[in-house]
Amino acid sequence: MQTAYITHPSYRLHDMGGWHPESPARLNAIDDQLHAARLYDYLAHQEALPVTRSQLLRVHDAAYIDSVEAASPSEGRHALDPDTSMNPHTLEAARHAAGGAVMAVDMAMRREVANAFVACRPPGHHATRSQAMGFCIFNNVAVAAAHALDQHGLERVAIVDFDVHHGNGTEAIFRDDPRVMLCSTFQHPFYPYSGADSANPHIVNVPLPAGTTGKPYREAFSAHILPRLETFRPQMLFCSAGFDGHREDDMAQFGLVEADYVWITEQVMDIAAHHAEGRIVSVLEGGYDLSSLGRSVAAHIKTLAGL
Repeated sequence: MQTAYITHPSYRLHDMGGWHPESPARLNAIDDQLHAARLYDYLAHQEALPVTRSQLLRVHDAAYIDSVEAASPSEGRHALDPDTSMNPHTLEAARHAAGGAVMAVDMAMRREVANAFVACRPPGHHATRSQAMGFCIFNNVAVAAAHALDQHGLERVAIVDFDVHHGNGTEAIFRDDPRVMLCSTFQHPFYPYSGADSANPHIVNVPLPAGTTGKPYREAFSAHILPRLETFRPQMLFCSAGFDGHREDDMAQFGLVEADYVWITEQVMDIAAHHAEGRIVSVLEGGYDLSSLGRSVAAHIKTLAGL
């Protein structure tokens, strides 16, 4: 079976301004690298479907969904927070970002694909039940995880968040839901200045200092995350796949390289093979240096696809 590559034209129309690092050019950089690495034609390409309101309501408050819909401008931009704004195309993009993640779950559960990568914008892991922040509007990976539990009847799913920023929104959404194990590595102290003091059996936060490179990162991941995942035995795995920990990405101060993202992917795939029939849905989060983003995503996808 192939790896699904799910995207949608609206993702490139969401634009928060030429100065903003979370730009449409990110997806162009990924596509360019997939072509350069001759991976593009090996993937099962799918156009995302929009999320439904009932799917969003599993993780977001109704009043918040209503407020986002009401804020959608007919022209110009509307700020939801200092870092996150909407243009006339953003609402469609956000609906299809969450919907693409749901679609990936359905395809994996039906065994139509081995696993899936959702190349979406806007990202999602900072969005809480009732707040947009950090470039995020709907929490795409949380919507997908809740769909796997409630629609497909799974009892345990795990989210591995390797973005350089803590997935505070995902943690807030699932803090009281032991069906979801969240494993998050992140630079600390750093935006959004959370996660270091969390204490919960199914929330595994691994704060790491600025300057962390591949060797100490892998040691921390192996020591703190892999044993917990083995014990939890997730029936499906999700990746909040942020690549802003790359040494060339000046949005943060980690020193990871492509080989480290390959290693992370291999570890997730090993857990999935043992406990989840190989089912993995990986959803794009951060990564803002275009060259390193494209190379890292291509390495991640090549590993997922077994190529």
